[in-house]
Amino acid sequence: MKGQMNIQATRRRFGSADYLKISIFGAGLSLFWASLHALILPQRVETLVPAASKNAYLGLITFAGLIVAMLVQPFAGALSDRSTLRWGQRRPFILLGTVLGLIVLPGIGISGSFLALFIAYCGLQLSFNIAQAPFQAFIPDMVPENRHGNASGVKSFAEAASVIILLRTMARLMEGQPGNPETWLTGALVWLGALVSVAMLATLFLVREGRPEPRLHPPLGTALAKAFTIDFKARRDFLWFLGSRLLILMALGTVQTYAFFYLRDVVKVSAPAAATSDFVVAAGAGMLVSIYGAARASDRIGRKPVLIASGVLGIAAVTLLLWATDYQVVVASSAMLGISAGSFLSTNWALATDLVPKGEEARYLGLTNVASAGGGALSRLVGPGIDYMNGRSEGLGYTAMLWLVGFYFVAGTGLMIMLRSKTQSAETSSEASTAP
Repeated sequence: MKGQMNIQATRRRFGSADYLKISIFGAGLSLFWASLHALILPQRVETLVPAASKNAYLGLITFAGLIVAMLVQPFAGALSDRSTLRWGQRRPFILLGTVLGLIVLPGIGISGSFLALFIAYCGLQLSFNIAQAPFQAFIPDMVPENRHGNASGVKSFAEAASVIILLRTMARLMEGQPGNPETWLTGALVWLGALVSVAMLATLFLVREGRPEPRLHPPLGTALAKAFTIDFKARRDFLWFLGSRLLILMALGTVQTYAFFYLRDVVKVSAPAAATSDFVVAAGAGMLVSIYGAARASDRIGRKPVLIASGVLGIAAVTLLLWATDYQVVVASSAMLGISAGSFLSTNWALATDLVPKGEEARYLGLTNVASAGGGALSRLVGPGIDYMNGRSEGLGYTAMLWLVGFYFVAGTGLMIMLRSKTQSAETSSEASTAP
């Protein structure tokens, strides 16, 4: 009873500054993965594999790494949910995973073969996802339930803002040393490692976790064996949630993964790293416009209408991108995708925090990574198809890729319609207002 009162008191004391405190680590990780996937990894892969197969190899390495992420998060989340450490349920895992990731990070730069790069990248996914699964439970742990949309909006806004503000700096660093790849690569990795370290330390010192509610837990072996179990009959909305998240993130992941090669080979830009950063920054700007307002709106009108609207806008953006021939139109399409992504990601995450059961917050939010990392991993599988079709007709593979992205948006939007029209947020809001 004392533990329950402690956690409730933590939620009642949750103030405006606390929204930012629990979002710092997510912002650092978002910038790290955006820089690695959009700028660093494509160029590292291209230096180690035949040019004609670069998309296939890029798809392979990111697919494998994201499968690692998908497997790690539910286990790390289950361990975190059971933690009774005095320092907190979440922060010890954030420290452990980040330190392991920083140890592995230099491997991206010193790898002299594709196999070595493959191992280093998978090691990064394993390490940082040990930290990410517990971090994701901050919102259901600490935020009043009727403000999950607000908290998810701040979290998503901070993540998008970090990418917009700093990704262009990374691109300039890379473009500034075209004849000296060792210099730009070392600088980029040191820069990213430092930023993640700062984000981790800020989280450790600024976030104050309440004591967990006392619960009876099954034996550790049983808990880990059931890390991937979901009662879909009782939690049918969680099934539709996972399906829609999987498909929409497959769409977004496909565009992000192959944007560098698409802009260089189809749009024919002269500075592909800078153009890719412009593409990503335009999408990020669109996300900033929509993230917070969409999440707040979902607290008021429900998650479902906002999610469906975001899917429709994504379909329109891909349609425009499919027929675009001018670089400025491509960037405008990216901004539309960003608005769609921002609305979807913040509202979808608010829905996730609504649906997780008490006492299993980190595990269930880790299970969302089956859709998150799974969507990212599956999006990489189109690489060999792109290479094959490009070999038959220049640019044909990228055209087919965009049609596939459009299909993902249509199917993902369709699954959103399967959600109950009455949101979990509306139900829990009334419960929160009557809580002692």
